[in-house]
Amino acid sequence: MASPTDYLLALDQGTSSSRSIVFDRGGRIVAMAQRELPQIYPQPGWVEHDPMEIWRGQLATARDALAKAGLKAADVRAIGITNQRETTVLWNRRTGQPVHHAIVWQDRRAEPLCAELRGRGMQDVIQRKTGLVIDAYFSATKLRWLLDEVPGLRAQAEAGELAFGTVDSWLIWQLTGGRVHATDVTNASRTMLFDVHRNAWDDELLGALDIPAALLPQVQPSSSFFGETDAALLGAAVPIGGVAGDQQAALFGQACFDAGMAKNTYGTGCFLLMHTGERFQPSTNGLVVTSAAQLAARAVGNGAALLTTPLANGVAAPQGTDIQHGFHARAPAPGDAAAAVAAAQYAMEGSVFVGGAVVQWLRDGLRAIKGSAEVQALAESVPDAGGVMMVPAFTGLGAPYWNADARGTITGLTRGTTVAHIARAALESIAYQSAALLAAMSRDVEAAGGTPVAELRVDGGACVNDLLMQFQADLLGIPVVRPAVVETTALGAAFLAGLSSGVYAGTDELSALWKAERRFLPTLSRAQAEAAMARWEHAVRQATAG
Repeated sequence: MASPTDYLLALDQGTSSSRSIVFDRGGRIVAMAQRELPQIYPQPGWVEHDPMEIWRGQLATARDALAKAGLKAADVRAIGITNQRETTVLWNRRTGQPVHHAIVWQDRRAEPLCAELRGRGMQDVIQRKTGLVIDAYFSATKLRWLLDEVPGLRAQAEAGELAFGTVDSWLIWQLTGGRVHATDVTNASRTMLFDVHRNAWDDELLGALDIPAALLPQVQPSSSFFGETDAALLGAAVPIGGVAGDQQAALFGQACFDAGMAKNTYGTGCFLLMHTGERFQPSTNGLVVTSAAQLAARAVGNGAALLTTPLANGVAAPQGTDIQHGFHARAPAPGDAAAAVAAAQYAMEGSVFVGGAVVQWLRDGLRAIKGSAEVQALAESVPDAGGVMMVPAFTGLGAPYWNADARGTITGLTRGTTVAHIARAALESIAYQSAALLAAMSRDVEAAGGTPVAELRVDGGACVNDLLMQFQADLLGIPVVRPAVVETTALGAAFLAGLSSGVYAGTDELSALWKAERRFLPTLSRAQAEAAMARWEHAVRQATAG
């Protein structure tokens, strides 16, 4: 029997669902609960969520997972939170109620503001400080839209009555009964307001976007103490010990701790991240730089200690608090090494806006399948896509193209085309987009004299599709490795919480826990793969023409 202190609870709040997973000390799933999250589409290009539905669903799954595991909250050492990134929530500090629906990362309504920022020549300063490109994908312009377009919100914001956060901050606020308004470096790095070199909100960027600093949460290391849950919510107060945006959490859960290691998550979108260590390497090929999960020095296993406590909203910062960083390092106890934070870590990232969501479209839009699980059998019923190419630019194209005006296309149709060919082309579009990302990433790495990616670790719901994974390996020309535990986003959050709470001694222990389930080896020649990618790029040009 495992000790009660061996259990970790991960809250995984995603774009299409809220999940909670109980892990044991070995990183094995003990129990899981999931609830679908309704999508709101007020008009074309707009995507919203109800923040209260996010909170209610996430709390319900946490309770359900504990019940399925036969555990009480007191049996859990710590909670880790991982979340859909960039999605923007604004709420009233006094009531804790949202003042508008959450604007989801896929939403494109802020593109006119992005065009204005580009016109003002802000591209270079934003990329230099944040690692990001100017795009409506990120949180800052969504927040600015809310302040400008929803009557009364700017005045309330300037009066200090409102709080902004990505979904992690929203959940932390609710879990702690409004005592803690905090985020971690990975989520902060996705706002377009955060200087990733200094780990600080940036006054110049706040001024350029006319966003009051009073809205912002305090920023902490990803593996640190974020407060305790209200005891009434789960039956006992549980420490929140780890927070990371979903893609950085997945990178951590895949044990990609060293420069040159890469993972791709096949979720609603696809997100390819390569760890670059302590090197901030700007991309010249349409990718972005983002903060990887940041650990206290103790979690790295070098004997140093950083004991952190979050700064509750409205509470005066105690002596020793670093306001810019947003965490308070307490004086070390006798015998502790000097308080320290591990060096900042970075990752190069490419984001595909529509990955697994294309399968949802086959189900809900085209009604070609009744359930997502049917798509592999339908696609395998034909030997290939029959010349059909699909570019699923339903909300524009992300990296490495960054074309907000692109729209979805299906080309190469003939009288012999069947729904099976379209299904296969839809699946293949996921692999094509990811291959374009890795090609762009490889060009950046080669220019910097780095080591090319030797294998791609994969996770997310669509990675269980063998046809897709084999086609991905064929296009890339390197092994694609699926882990034994594919819920690596939640696992990364659990690992971060386990490090801060003492369940794990360091990342070496976590690396030993990671196991491969299957390796997909390439079968196409490089000439065949290059010809296929040339056809894809031609299809992209058709989707972006005009």
